[in-house]
Amino acid sequence: MSTTASDPLAALGSLPGVPDAVDSVRKAVDRVYGHRVMRRRSNEVTAEAALRGSRGSAALAGADWNLEEVRRRTDFSGEDEARVVGAALRLTAEAGQLLSIWRQSPLRVLARLHLVAAGGATPDDAVGRPRLAGESVDEPLIEAPLPGAEEVAGRLEGLSQLIIAGGSAPALVTAAVVHGELLALRPFGSHNGLVARTAERIVLIGSGLDPKSICPAEVGHAEQGRAAYVAAFEGYTAGTPEGVAAWIAHCGRSVELGVRESTAVCEALQRGAA
Repeated sequence: MSTTASDPLAALGSLPGVPDAVDSVRKAVDRVYGHRVMRRRSNEVTAEAALRGSRGSAALAGADWNLEEVRRRTDFSGEDEARVVGAALRLTAEAGQLLSIWRQSPLRVLARLHLVAAGGATPDDAVGRPRLAGESVDEPLIEAPLPGAEEVAGRLEGLSQLIIAGGSAPALVTAAVVHGELLALRPFGSHNGLVARTAERIVLIGSGLDPKSICPAEVGHAEQGRAAYVAAFEGYTAGTPEGVAAWIAHCGRSVELGVRESTAVCEALQRGAA
């Protein structure tokens, strides 16, 4: 992601198709927040959205479990897929605790997210820090060229400064760029996809677009499928205006699908069926 505009993220918000995506997401989010169930049972909707979002993020990481299996399990320390699901659940639980730190030090939050995701599964000296030159990355879904450690450090710092500086960019644009940059950089030796999607969630919550965390974009990313996710991401890494706009629109559609999921939860609670 690169641009010479004085407010780079805001400049991306004016790309063709992006204003429409931003508007569509805002309307969808407003509708679910206006649901009558949200007046008294928003905590239940938040909890269910967290579970479903975790399941969606894990599915993209290769652990495509059904929701009831995720709900039923208590031990996530066994096979590889169980560890992935456990990492996704831990990250979702952690996201809401890091909002104030994110605004001041995004790099600290990313380090914490990797520590939480790794959960002891990665050698201690590699946990919670960007990878060093020559270190490998385990991220099978993303096959884009891997930036070197020096480039990773520079781009992470640049991303951090953009977040700290703030600006007028819509929340969807900022969330999509944070997600895309972290996928492109894969700064850690493992769990980069899970961390990137959690960072997207943090931006959406912290921006005020989804303060109760009831619009899980991870659900939408998973529902659109791994192939569509990778194709949209490749547009982002290509760096063309069309590619970046398509990635932002893909992220917007993912939020809308997350809204649809939580709307269904609200309807079920209203019927007394959830």
